[in-house]
Amino acid sequence: MTTPDKPVVACIGMGVIGCGWTAHFLGQGYAVRVWDPVEGVKERLNSFLDLAWPAMTDLGLSEGADRNNFIVCETVTEAVEGALLVQESAPERLDLKVELLSELDKSCSNEVVIASSTSGYLVSDMIVNCEDAPERVVVGHPFNPVYLLPLVELVAGPKTSKEILEKAQNIYESTGKIVLKLDREVDGFISDRLQEAMWREALHMVANGEATVEQLDLAITAGPGLRWALMGPMLTFHLAGGEGGMAHMLDHFGPSLKSPWTRLEAPELTRELRDAVVEGCEDEADGRSVATLVNERDKGLIAIIKALRAAGVGTPGEGGLHGT
Repeated sequence: MTTPDKPVVACIGMGVIGCGWTAHFLGQGYAVRVWDPVEGVKERLNSFLDLAWPAMTDLGLSEGADRNNFIVCETVTEAVEGALLVQESAPERLDLKVELLSELDKSCSNEVVIASSTSGYLVSDMIVNCEDAPERVVVGHPFNPVYLLPLVELVAGPKTSKEILEKAQNIYESTGKIVLKLDREVDGFISDRLQEAMWREALHMVANGEATVEQLDLAITAGPGLRWALMGPMLTFHLAGGEGGMAHMLDHFGPSLKSPWTRLEAPELTRELRDAVVEGCEDEADGRSVATLVNERDKGLIAIIKALRAAGVGTPGEGGLHGT
């Protein structure tokens, strides 16, 4: 049950991302009201928390954190009552988000932040039916697993007020998130556009028989992925330029940008390509269940985050970086 002495957030939509947000806020001592139109929401959320809570506990919970401090609501109106933030995590369908945000616009008080977890839709496209106070709507795009990864991409629409944007940033940062605030709207935001470029190239390499799924994953996890946990691609390349930094890097390697090292056009997702990717993932999983893989992934992320904290670089908390 929610208690009056704790802040309340509402999580709308209980898929992987919605459950992840709920776990995150519970771990930060918030009371959470949840809503989803499907049946069995409480059971689904508790099963999710069974997997997530041990990892969150290992990483460190906030004072007052209670995995049971949530209420499953019967209506959207009930869910948003008393909330300072409403986090919408409905499936990635623009028509659905337009309809749901319109309902939230009618149901929420004017001071409430309404944030969408969308992976790429623009605020301006999602608020077309918001007639009461569209200035309350932002994108708050998290990364899976939401309860461990700190990044949130915060995007305003053309009607979003500065006060709401600042309030959203303060709420997220108060829960330990690192906020990457975009300067302007762009489809897919920043991180997903970068990930999408790599994803498309990976599909091309599978489609052309140039690499297997396992080779593609190993090429990142044992190489640049370890560097990216510390520095992004830009600073990594800056260091690759030696004493001359990025200037030398560009002067020396700039001509190679014309080399056919990548393809940014998406391949046709044929049945053959789809099956090759699916089968490759199953081969790499080698019989391990999704739950087992989630536990293995979480343990690995905890080890990396703790190591970075101990070194005082690259991640929030205990001497590390606190902003973007």
